[in-house]
Amino acid sequence: MIEVDLAWLLAVALFAGFVDAVAGGGGLIQVPALLTALPGESPATIFGTNKLASVFGTGNAALRYARRIVMPWGIALPAALAAFVFSFFGAAAVAWLPKDVMRPVVLVLLVAVLAYTLAKPDFGVATGVPPAPTFARRLALLVGAILGFYDGFFGPGTGSFLIFAFVRFFRLDFLHASGVAKIVNLATNAAALVYFAPSGHVLWVTACGMAVFNILGAQIGARMAIRHGSGFVRWIFIAVASALVLRFGYDTLA
Repeated sequence: MIEVDLAWLLAVALFAGFVDAVAGGGGLIQVPALLTALPGESPATIFGTNKLASVFGTGNAALRYARRIVMPWGIALPAALAAFVFSFFGAAAVAWLPKDVMRPVVLVLLVAVLAYTLAKPDFGVATGVPPAPTFARRLALLVGAILGFYDGFFGPGTGSFLIFAFVRFFRLDFLHASGVAKIVNLATNAAALVYFAPSGHVLWVTACGMAVFNILGAQIGARMAIRHGSGFVRWIFIAVASALVLRFGYDTLA
């Protein structure tokens, strides 16, 4: 039974790595699978194990994007730095803030993101005029801080929110927005691990096995995104955002 559960988790990690590398949302797939396969573990251990597996896949996807596309580092680095710091604070805030209040808020935001994307066919496919460099750096710090805290505190949908933010506010296309989102997501995952790992909330054998398959999925996803461009990323983004809306809608009503 243990072997079956591990095989299932490895297959899930492969698919999650693929989805996350293209449009974010890997946690939507990996966390429920871990909860199902490891019902006796605490939520903190589930999240810590997920973060360790994810950080390798996200890092691999980030490296592949950085090698193949022109990365807007003036946006990516400030956002990643702020996200790292505030993701740690978000993880620490779990102990004293009620997480349940987040579900309806996140559901409304996801519906708005999905509706906006569907209403504008050229959103994220055709680029616009980017903000001035100084303003862009300050805005990147703000986006990184807000979504970094969110990822450390709650998490699901962070990759999709990041992509939307970089398309909407920085006028990037979906491909480049996905690349920047991987850099920022790598920072938030690493910060969460700094919080979870020293507390013993990581199943190392399970997480390392999942990490290998997460990397394989991320390589496939990033390669396809780079090959097929922003149009491909846009439709995967819409699919992931739709799945997130359905999942949060069900959880909120339940």
